[in-house]
Amino acid sequence: MTGTSMTAAFQQTFDAVQQDPGVILFTVLQWNPDRSSLKRLFTSHPADYPVGAEKTVEISPGWLGTVIKEKKPFLAADLDGLREVFTDSELIQKLGCGAVINVPVLDDGGNVVGVLALLDAEGKYTQQSVDTAVEVVKRNLDDLVEAFAAHPTDDTKVPEVPGKDTV
Repeated sequence: MTGTSMTAAFQQTFDAVQQDPGVILFTVLQWNPDRSSLKRLFTSHPADYPVGAEKTVEISPGWLGTVIKEKKPFLAADLDGLREVFTDSELIQKLGCGAVINVPVLDDGGNVVGVLALLDAEGKYTQQSVDTAVEVVKRNLDDLVEAFAAHPTDDTKVPEVPGKDTV
């Protein structure tokens, strides 16, 4: 899959969730189990949430348990719920968002390969919104899994930094 078609799969999903359940901020994050990190592959707001950025330590254990271990969607319907999970809640709020839905994307083996993050105004999302987001993922699942697979996560080699030990 080329970079263009990879982006097309994410864009197609973004277009669908904009219709229903609605979204202000949308990001696609690739799960790297070796590093317990999430790497942003697609975003609706590249200036605020650039592609290629990686989240590690700021991932909350409760969120990881739900989305990664239990492989279930996560809903924080208000700012209090969002603040409990995301360290960047201030920026999220500045963008007009106060609620989040995270939907894990599972490959054929049932492994989490990525997570979609949908954010909108506080109080906008309900359990019905979560169900709708899950349905969008199901409709686009093959394309999404292929797009994640086109982005290998075996980049565990730490880049060499001059003056640093590479042991």
